[in-house]
Amino acid sequence: MKCWFTASEFAEHALAGTFPGLPTTKRGMNLLIAREGWVRQIGLCRPRAGRKGGGGEEFHIDLLPLSTRLLYAARHFHVVPEDLWPPLTEADRLSPRARAERDARLVLLNLADRFRRDQGLSTVAADTLFAGLFNARSIDVPAWVCAQVAQTSARTLARWRSAREVMGADALGHDPAAARKGTGQLDRACGGRVKTAVLAAIAKKPFLSAAQVRDFVADTFGSEMTVPPLRTFQQTLKAWRHEYRNELMLLTDPDGYRSKVEFSAVKATQAERLNQIWQIDASPADVMLLSGRHSIYLAIDAYARRIKVLATPTARAAGVGLLVRKCLAAWGVPETIKTDNGSDFTARWTQRLFASLGIEVELSAPYQPKSKGMVERAIGTFQRGLAGLPGFIGHSVADRKRIENRKSFAKRLGADPAELFEVDMDLAEFQAWCDDWSDTIYASTPHEALGRRTPFQAAAAYAGSVRRIDNLAALDILLAPVAGQNGLRKVTKTGVSLEGARYLTGSVMPGETVFCRMDPADLGRLLLFEPNGEQFLGDAICPELSGLDPVETIARVKAAQKAHVDGRIKDIRREMRRIGPRAIADAMRREGEKRLGNLIAFPQRSEPHSTPALGAAAKAADQSKPAEMPAVAAEIHAALQRETAVMKPRPEAVAVLPETREQRFRRALDLEDRRAAGERLRDEDLLWLGGYREGSEYRAMRQMYDEFGAEAMRLA
Repeated sequence: MKCWFTASEFAEHALAGTFPGLPTTKRGMNLLIAREGWVRQIGLCRPRAGRKGGGGEEFHIDLLPLSTRLLYAARHFHVVPEDLWPPLTEADRLSPRARAERDARLVLLNLADRFRRDQGLSTVAADTLFAGLFNARSIDVPAWVCAQVAQTSARTLARWRSAREVMGADALGHDPAAARKGTGQLDRACGGRVKTAVLAAIAKKPFLSAAQVRDFVADTFGSEMTVPPLRTFQQTLKAWRHEYRNELMLLTDPDGYRSKVEFSAVKATQAERLNQIWQIDASPADVMLLSGRHSIYLAIDAYARRIKVLATPTARAAGVGLLVRKCLAAWGVPETIKTDNGSDFTARWTQRLFASLGIEVELSAPYQPKSKGMVERAIGTFQRGLAGLPGFIGHSVADRKRIENRKSFAKRLGADPAELFEVDMDLAEFQAWCDDWSDTIYASTPHEALGRRTPFQAAAAYAGSVRRIDNLAALDILLAPVAGQNGLRKVTKTGVSLEGARYLTGSVMPGETVFCRMDPADLGRLLLFEPNGEQFLGDAICPELSGLDPVETIARVKAAQKAHVDGRIKDIRREMRRIGPRAIADAMRREGEKRLGNLIAFPQRSEPHSTPALGAAAKAADQSKPAEMPAVAAEIHAALQRETAVMKPRPEAVAVLPETREQRFRRALDLEDRRAAGERLRDEDLLWLGGYREGSEYRAMRQMYDEFGAEAMRLA
């Protein structure tokens, strides 16, 4: 866009209508220039470019009226579509209002920058013209931009441009309401302590009114602040309850928070094969039967989304077993079953059943129903399907109240629940309906997770192999443990006791603990297994329940017991006859001597001990010594001793005792002394001495002898 013109050029453009309001002749234009003093406008008047020898000036279009300038600039302004949409940015924390204002300002900056580049103008000149064009609405911009920015100026454009370059595009967004957020009187009161206290109060007591909260604040913080009027509390509490709605729900309704607010994964349980994962859970049924309200167990296959339902009076481990049998017979054997931590699923009987079937058990995290959300949603689908049944009581207290309200208060006062809810089904009818719902209604309903296929189609289209149990009678035995004590019983001399009946067995001896299962076809027969349930030991018969002769049965059991015992004790009795009456005592004595022979007691220092009683006893002992004989008697006694010494002693059979270690060491010392004195020793003595000195006994005794002496060693 050309910005400098001579008087004749102004006249030509005026004649063409480009500059309306200006003289259309050169003379008239010169008169206007002289009258307005354009020549004296520094910076807006210059010598004509390219003219030599003087004469002629050029004038800037800023000397023209604003309307004329805008009309001229509008002829050269072109809007490019991509400038009307701001660039996409990363996720920001701006409010919707601030985001819209940011985008509008970015659009205006894009248009101003393009206008400056296209016309080759300076930034100030281009921004001035652009601001004038925008304020006069001479530019075709979207209405939402004009709604956010009413007018602008060159200075404003420069400020926006600087903020964009320094702080980023988000700095152009501004929301007065967000700027004022958190600046209210109650927000700032007592450094934020009032806000925290009020939020804690309404979290603890959700139904507090604004007046009650105001009284609480006045009592707690009245000495530190001026309590605002009630209207302020009403407005602030309304805003806080909305702003902190999720946090307050977490504190006041944790289950509702997990159900409605907490993020949860979708399709977290993935199965690649049929029967790879089953999920099982229990829930009270939302229907009343003639025998009362019952529970339901529901199992779902994660791959095909097929379902089986079992109705039971109460949630118990036996119900888990019956549902598993139902699924095993229809679907096959799963790889993994996922349950919660309920006592019916963690019972030892249930765990033993899964282990016997080779099924891995996976327990979900405690109090985390979302970890098995598939079966939770399936139960919800089933419960919603009960709405058309007689006896439906609703899914919640509110639903139940609505059903009750179908009758007037006078009619429902003291009314029987069976009449109030139109109860008309027994357990067998309800179970039949559950089977029909799972196998017909639900199985033929398209499922979003299956790509709009039905569970029946998904299971039928599976081409892989499925493990199945051919002998269902064996499965029935696994599902029939006796009640109580985890199925364990102790065999006594009267057999196995069960509910007052005595079951006799000859295959397990009294004192053994066994795991018992009932024979599904015979109540008079117990099947006995190892306590872990993995090895079959035999059976036990109750004559009364089996219709057998008790005398004949006990005789047969005793015969089996005798044969068992005789076979085990035959070798024992033969060995008992070989063991003499003193064999054990002699063995103990010999072992004691061996242990004592390997030990050496170091001598201890001693000192005499005397008491008055010991002194008196010593005097009494001295008095009991024989008195000295007279001289004549002494001579006769000496003569008798000489005669006795001359008499040849009678040979006696003397048993030679083995030498002790002290005797052997004394013998070695004697031989060493004789050898040191020059005496010639016998060859036998030399050989014995040489071997003894090489042993550990001699070295130990020698060390003690050198350290403590002969008296301490009792060798003197």
